[in-house]
Parts: sequence; C-alpha cells; structure tokens
Amino acid sequence: MIDLLVDPFTYVFMQRALAIAVVAALVCAVLSCWLVHLGWSLMGDAISHAVLPGVALAYIVGWPFAVGAVVFALLAVVLIGAVRTTSIITEDTAMGVVFTGLFASGLVLISVYPSEVDVTHVLFGNILGVTASDLIQVVVIALIVLAVLLVWRADFTLFAFDPVYAAAIGLRVGVLRWVLLGALALTTVAALQAVGVILVVALLITPGATALLWTRNFRTMLVLAPIVSVSSALVGLYASYYADVSSGAAIVVVLCIHFVVAWIAGPRQGLRQWAATKRSRRLLAG
Repeated sequence: MIDLLVDPFTYVFMQRALAIAVVAALVCAVLSCWLVHLGWSLMGDAISHAVLPGVALAYIVGWPFAVGAVVFALLAVVLIGAVRTTSIITEDTAMGVVFTGLFASGLVLISVYPSEVDVTHVLFGNILGVTASDLIQVVVIALIVLAVLLVWRADFTLFAFDPVYAAAIGLRVGVLRWVLLGALALTTVAALQAVGVILVVALLITPGATALLWTRNFRTMLVLAPIVSVSSALVGLYASYYADVSSGAAIVVVLCIHFVVAWIAGPRQGLRQWAATKRSRRLLAG
C-alpha cells in the first residue's frame, strides 16, 4: 500500500504535477466560493476560452505560457466590461460575443502555425510536462490572487451577497467588481496549466458549488471548497498514473463525483430537498 502511494511521486514530473495541481486547485476553490454566489460561471468559461490567442502567440514567439494568457484574459475582461457599459447589450451577450471572437482568433492562429502550437496541451492542459519555471509562474499568480482575496474578503462577500447594501454603506462596488474580474482572469491562467482551456471552468465553479450544497455558512464554504478541490487533484493524479488517462480530465471527473455526492446527500439541495418538496405538495393536495 505504501508503495502504491509513494511510487508515482518518485518521478520529478509527477512531483511538479502534484505541486501545480494543488496550487491551482486551491486558488480556484477559494475564488469559486464568490463566483457561485455572483453567478459568474459563464464569465469563467468566457475568460478561459478567450485566452486561446494569447496562448497561441506565446507558443509562436517563444514567450512564457502565462504572459500571453494573462494579457488576453485581462483583455477579455476589459472588452466585456466595455461592451456592457457602452451599449444596450446585456452582460451575457457581451461575454458570448467577446469569448467566441477571441477563441476563433486563437483557432485561426493555430491553423496558420500548426507546427508551432501543441493544440492538445492548450485545450486539455499539460500538467505532466510542466517545467520549474511554469510552476514558479503559477505559484506567483496564485499567491497574488489569494492575497487579494484574503485582504478584501469581507468587502467581496458583502458585494456578492448584497451589492446594493454594499454601495449604500460606501463600498466602491465598481472597483470590487473589476478587482474580482482581474482575480478571475489570473486564476484562469493558473488553472490552464493543469486542465487546459476546455476544463478550466470546472476548477473555477465545481468546488464552490459542491461546498454550497453542504453548508449555508460562507466561512465553512471557504474551508470545504479547497478540501474538495485539492483532494480531487490528488486522487485524479493517482487515477491518471495508474489508469493511464488524461490527468486534467481525471481531476475534473473526481471533482464531479464530489458534486454528485453532495447533490444526493447534501442537506442544502438535491434529492433530499426534492423529496421533501414532493411530500409537502402531496400533503397540501390532500
């Protein structure tokens, strides 16, 4: 049993994969607690797809992966905000237009320079091939985001639950919104190394959604979500090593299993509440 647990991490590439998976899972889980209350799951999906041209350009010109991704993630946030505030277009429509346009631009770059860009690594991550410099980049990004979230956690929480009251007591909700969007952009870049463009939204949303099914207390959510996310990263890596499957996909599958368990057995939502509602309706119907 000890050999089964230790053997995968006798390899340097697995040690780096574990480190980057844990760091990305941790920062995504903390941020996801606010995202699920704000209803920003589509925003996370939009930013994760919008970084594709930045990633492609980084590969083509030889820049670090994170540089191109950060630039285009922030560009997507600015463009979505600009379209929403300067036109009658709603936010979800703005997100749809911006992320599809940028994603398509990335596909054009990849089709023009097919030999320069590893499409599989971009779309599905390359957690087993990360270098020491990649790990340092992700750790730096994660530390910045976590510091911002911890310092402003009370303001972010009030903004997420009651933005009208937050504005009434003098909080600058516009600034809070932009700071959270910036944190989301940076976190997306950190998670891309682990699971790629397609699966990154799972790391950004599923931990918080799972924690929400277990508890009403936001502080408890901030503890449960990282536990769910980090444990999924660890189990997913073991599963990918012994079953010889995609590491990023394995991590997301374990995350989804966590969610299904919470949906079935959690006290807040899911089958228990559905059954209780159904019994109440039967009683009212006589």
